[in-house]
Amino acid sequence: MPLMDMRRDDRHDFAGLAWPRQPLRELGPEFYAELAPQGLPQPELRLYSDDAARLLGLTPPTDAARRAEWAALFAGNRVDPDCLPLATVYAGHQFGNWAGQLGDGRAHLLGELAALDGAQNAGHASWEVQLKGAGRTPFSRFGDGRAVLRSSLREFLASEAMWHLGVPTTRALCLVDSPLPVRRERIERAAVVTRLAPSFMRIGHFEHFSHSGQHAALRRLLDAWIARFEPDCAQAGNPALALLQRVSERSAELVAAWQAVGFVHGVLNTDNLSMLGWTLDYGPFGFLDAFDPDYTPNTSDTSSRYCWGRQPAAVHWSLYALGAALKPLIGDAQRIDDALQRFPAAFDAAWRARLRAKLGLDVASAEHDALARDWLELLHRARADWTISFRRLHDAADGAMPPLLAAQFSGCTDAWLAWLARWRALSSAPARAAMPALNPHLVLRHHLAQHAIDAAERGDFEPAQALHDALREPYRETAANAAFAAPPPPDAPPACLSCSS
Repeated sequence: MPLMDMRRDDRHDFAGLAWPRQPLRELGPEFYAELAPQGLPQPELRLYSDDAARLLGLTPPTDAARRAEWAALFAGNRVDPDCLPLATVYAGHQFGNWAGQLGDGRAHLLGELAALDGAQNAGHASWEVQLKGAGRTPFSRFGDGRAVLRSSLREFLASEAMWHLGVPTTRALCLVDSPLPVRRERIERAAVVTRLAPSFMRIGHFEHFSHSGQHAALRRLLDAWIARFEPDCAQAGNPALALLQRVSERSAELVAAWQAVGFVHGVLNTDNLSMLGWTLDYGPFGFLDAFDPDYTPNTSDTSSRYCWGRQPAAVHWSLYALGAALKPLIGDAQRIDDALQRFPAAFDAAWRARLRAKLGLDVASAEHDALARDWLELLHRARADWTISFRRLHDAADGAMPPLLAAQFSGCTDAWLAWLARWRALSSAPARAAMPALNPHLVLRHHLAQHAIDAAERGDFEPAQALHDALREPYRETAANAAFAAPPPPDAPPACLSCSS
């Protein structure tokens, strides 16, 4: 695999898929299982991210031979028997119920590479590289360890879309598919997506060692995590409590970012929540079209536990699960409760600040907060499109009325015009000027993703590539991305996704 010019000592050895470092091994064998991926027959590289490749210092494949090499490497077909990939063990609560031991049932952790692009390393010194869908592991339970093209393409697109929206998220390096048949609701093509993150550690990792009574291992995990990612927590009187507070703060900021772009994760179980406060595991996710706080794309979520409006509460609940897992190291349950009681206020402050900024309001006042609250109520009443309404509001500041914006409120025109008059009086010109950089022109809507999936399943990846290119510049309006910013057509079916999605 071609590499950027660097000293030999700094090179990443891809010749036998032998990553230079696997820090998890230092914690002990109870944290992982070592095994080779099963790989894919006839793998083909379909999509890759130039941006993600630069994170690792990789030169993107530009000819057939290099594409074939990437396909073999990132399908899991080439491994170094002296340094096999790892699958990690964790546990978790799913829809509020204890699910017991889980783990990487279809993920193989290749290892850790230095972050070679300082402009994109998000402040972290290294990136873990993980294959998702390369076969069974000891934690697959009754699963086949595979991922299908449909779900892998959604994850690839969503990871890169969220990054360019400015939301903390795992990245997607590339997508490889294969004619290998995989049975879900129907027979589908197999695929592997290569994911990047500073760490894939989840709340569920801590839950596993706590609930199974492995408290010495829990302490090793805590100490290693703090040393690597939160060294200042080591200086606190109670490092475990300090870490809990840090994860809570970052999670509050993350959920506020989700709410602001209209993102619905779909399955906020504790095994799907990152200790870094990053977006992790794109399954039955969706973005808001017509605004409905109760919207969830997950057909398994019959009680709407993880809908848009309940995401803050769902994450708060999961933080209490983390607090319970850390109790053997924290000691005092009241201190845990006191720390986590701060989450609602932290989220509320982060959300209000984002909402005011999206609306061109630069003062944290009761009057401005009331205007923002009334905007959300108006959006809900009119079932106005979330992305279009925020984006086009900027164009109504000077008295003009964009037809696309007016159409969003056609069912409640009087209320809309009254709100608009208040907004024009209260918003400021400098804050309004910043609105286009805070309100995306386009997001990964379900009908766009589905169109790309339908074409890809026919062997045509050009729509997916075009969509990926557009999603890299979500705040710019260009002739090339105009079609991707349109609302869904009236006959577009709603997102009805399962956890296999």
